[in-house]
Amino acid sequence: MATPKDSGLKGKVALITGASSGIGRGCAVAFAHEGCCVAITGRNAEALKEVIKLCIETGLPEEKVLSIIADLSIDKDCEHVVNETVSHFGHLDILVNSAGILVAGDIESISMEDYDKQMNINTRSPFLMTKLSLPHILKRKGNIVNISSVTGLRAFPNVVAYNMSKAAVDHLTRSVALEVASRGVRVNAVNPGVIVTEVHKRAGMSDENYAKFLEHGKTTHAMGRVGEVEEVADAVVFLASDKASFITGATLPIDGGRSCMCPR
Repeated sequence: MATPKDSGLKGKVALITGASSGIGRGCAVAFAHEGCCVAITGRNAEALKEVIKLCIETGLPEEKVLSIIADLSIDKDCEHVVNETVSHFGHLDILVNSAGILVAGDIESISMEDYDKQMNINTRSPFLMTKLSLPHILKRKGNIVNISSVTGLRAFPNVVAYNMSKAAVDHLTRSVALEVASRGVRVNAVNPGVIVTEVHKRAGMSDENYAKFLEHGKTTHAMGRVGEVEEVADAVVFLASDKASFITGATLPIDGGRSCMCPR
């Protein structure tokens, strides 16, 4: 019987964007639990303080958690996040591009201002963060995990810019994976279905409508339920670990079967 393979994550440096809430927050805590040094970034200082506390509660020493307040729609902030992480920890092994927003609207109603806002956060910022982080990750033969969406795999009405942004993230994942595979770096993405976070409410959905949306999710996901943040974070940790050493360019649905369903 083979000896269980260690994840190889202990002591690695993981930079997680969008870590102040939702999937990013879950990923930060999951990597801390694995013994990683974690650099977390987001726009909400108070929320980041709570994430620091959660990371420390996993047993990670306080000096192994770095919090950086930044707006990744600003190029200089992206540069600051990467530089500060490498300056503080000395290197960078893993980048998790989790920062993202949801802008509702169909092709007829969405404004170009909202379209640009959607694409700047969901597509341009992971592109730039990857570009800035890659020289450091190449030195360590590390890896990148992008947080995409089931909407990158399947189209849904009334969120056209969001669909486009996540499809772009999937192609970014595949393209960069091919560019760096021969140099020992892996690039993958996860494509969550409906996960219980604040993203829909921030897009303007009321509490009442969100509750209805989650209830409806029981019929739109083959497993009869929506997902939890921890289920996505566990998959991200797996893809970043040595246990996924022969996986690159993958877009992995974490969606309870939603992406393989057809209307009936």
